[in-house]
Amino acid sequence: MLTDIQIAQQNEQLPIVEIAKRIGIDADDIDLYGKYKAKIPAKTLQALESNEDGKLILVTAINPTPAGEGKSTTTVGLGDALTLRGKKTVIALREPSLGPTMGVKGGAAGGGYAQVVPMEDINLHFTGDMHAITTANNTLSAIIDNHIHQGNELDIDVRRVTWKRAVDLNDRALRQVIVGLGGVANGYPREDGFDITVASEIMAILCLSTDLEDMRARFARIVIGENTKREPVTVADLGVEGALTLIMKDAIAPNLVQTLEHTPAFVHGGPFANIAHGCNSVVATHAALKLGDYVVTEAGFGADLGAEKFMDIKVPVLGKAPDAVVVVATIRSLKMHGGVAVKDLNNGSNPDAVAKGFANLQKHIETMQAFQVPVVVAVNEFVTDSAEEEQVVFDKCAELGVTCVKSSVWENGGQGGLDLADAVVAAIDSNDQVFQATYDYENTSLEEKARAIVQKVYGGDDVVFSKKARNQMRRFERNGWGNLPICMAKTQYSLSDDPKALGRPEGFKVSVRELVPKIGAGFIVALTGDVLTMPGLPKHPAALDMDIKADGEIVGLF
Repeated sequence: MLTDIQIAQQNEQLPIVEIAKRIGIDADDIDLYGKYKAKIPAKTLQALESNEDGKLILVTAINPTPAGEGKSTTTVGLGDALTLRGKKTVIALREPSLGPTMGVKGGAAGGGYAQVVPMEDINLHFTGDMHAITTANNTLSAIIDNHIHQGNELDIDVRRVTWKRAVDLNDRALRQVIVGLGGVANGYPREDGFDITVASEIMAILCLSTDLEDMRARFARIVIGENTKREPVTVADLGVEGALTLIMKDAIAPNLVQTLEHTPAFVHGGPFANIAHGCNSVVATHAALKLGDYVVTEAGFGADLGAEKFMDIKVPVLGKAPDAVVVVATIRSLKMHGGVAVKDLNNGSNPDAVAKGFANLQKHIETMQAFQVPVVVAVNEFVTDSAEEEQVVFDKCAELGVTCVKSSVWENGGQGGLDLADAVVAAIDSNDQVFQATYDYENTSLEEKARAIVQKVYGGDDVVFSKKARNQMRRFERNGWGNLPICMAKTQYSLSDDPKALGRPEGFKVSVRELVPKIGAGFIVALTGDVLTMPGLPKHPAALDMDIKADGEIVGLF
């Protein structure tokens, strides 16, 4: 069996100028990054504004398990299937992070015969967006420490600097550090730490900015900490928003690539969905909507995380809600949610476990339906699936009045997603619902917003705030930040904040230990459980299996 990278390397890509032409963009209107990658500059994007928006399809999933779900693969395969059906289709995905790529999770370019290419570039340095974000983030860190060293005109309280440095790797040793050691010449010693780049506020701002001017304004609003009077200190106070925008001037332009079957794909921005908002950039999605009749995008992890944040954080900025939602599940993962251990997943058919694990899928279906958006379930096929197990899912979806179809895009590319494409188009054509957010932004407190997410999206009883979080909440609302949405940082493995509570747990409470203001991004992060903003590497990192040959051929990259 060929690996993902072997399949990608055997593919014959079209020059990116040809892909651009398919969606009506001339070669002179793109910035080439080699033969198979391009960025779409601002002037080209501005010329698209008079175009009508296409239909938006959001792909999400059940809570992930080690058995795999295939959300990005389904996104790519569905896009290819719509293209095969004669629909003018554009895909919009996130960029992979080097942290998971070198760690354990893998990349974010799809898999099998449903991939975006050039796969090696996308999973490694791509067009340099991640490096620009990291540089902008750490430029701000350097400015903060230099300001303190040079006299601290803003009276920044070094004990209350909340801005962290960033690196796009899983490096647990950098979670908590001391900077400024080595004497007077090296500044004031203080506690600091690193977030992974994809969890940084710079990443969130990239993905939520509508243009360069909006990005600059968002940078200016970033809160880096407090002064000794407990007043917020911003980037505007430091006067560095212009420099940060300059560093990010190319990164904000969306990246255009293609699938194995030559469907145009924007791959831009990459915030994690468990510790950040988990959606690709507004700029890329907006461009795709102006260029395609159908746009297929995805949000990270399960519907309780990425999809909720897509609906409650991204949609208000994008100005358009999804016209349909696809919830991806596998028989293998449903069996895990039904109590089967990973080592036992291939030990024959187990319809009872599938029926029990369906409770997880049902909750995500109900959550997406609460947004008043039509839902289609995609069962991502594995060779170990039995007809009896599949029938359980079909029957239970039918009882809920939800269309459920099998998808074999990993094995068959677009051809394996034709039934799914037909079901999604039918759902869009019959949709007459009006989008409904989880909470009222303006007239709901931060506590009420968090409670609404826990009760409506997770199915929990309540949210419990630590003393620290309650004090922060009161201070944030006094600062005028109470009308911002909540970005819940929670384990992806469970609907609750306990990663071991699979299926559909009930009677639980979610504990918020700390709140983090991301005022430039435009939301408040609520840290729950023991979720971390800097992951660590596993015992056997994927990096140990990677290499490059003398002729430049990459091996071992999935």
